[in-house]
Amino acid sequence: MTNPSTPATETATLGGGCFWCLDAVFRRLRGVQQVVSGFSGGQVADPSYREVSEGRTGHAEVVQITFDPQAISFREILEVFFATHDPTTLNRQGADAGTQYRSAVHFHSPEQQRTADTLIAELQREGMFDDPIVTEVEPAGAFYPAEAYHQDYYANNPRQMYCVAVIGPKVATLRSRFAERLAAV
Repeated sequence: MTNPSTPATETATLGGGCFWCLDAVFRRLRGVQQVVSGFSGGQVADPSYREVSEGRTGHAEVVQITFDPQAISFREILEVFFATHDPTTLNRQGADAGTQYRSAVHFHSPEQQRTADTLIAELQREGMFDDPIVTEVEPAGAFYPAEAYHQDYYANNPRQMYCVAVIGPKVATLRSRFAERLAAV
């Protein structure tokens, strides 16, 4: 029986460079019900991809993940997040450079903030990365879904060179490091 005080779903909003990468990773996890690529953390209402990619809005490319906390915890979501992008590069992921590609956790509750802060401190203490983690941890603000062609981009464009060269290795990392968390196909 479900505890009536436990929410049926939670939301996580994460930025880790290109949202296509995060979208491809999180769609494969058990307990994830929906992933929407979009924009958050900026000053312009309802920005277009072009505006964001030109760095004119202050937004980051993010994914908004709806998940079942009984099947996967926010901490588990973050463990996958930190394993599948570089949280040590300021405003950059690979060849993608600019504030729109920053590493970010936009938390939806004080508990999510504590979880993010605790995990980052643990990763730093354990020396998981050679450089300091620069992931911003900020309250979630307005979220704007990206245009339809950005949704589930990897599945819809598997032969596109960016998908093969950049997203494919991230999905491979997910499969090798988090096999027990993958959704049944």
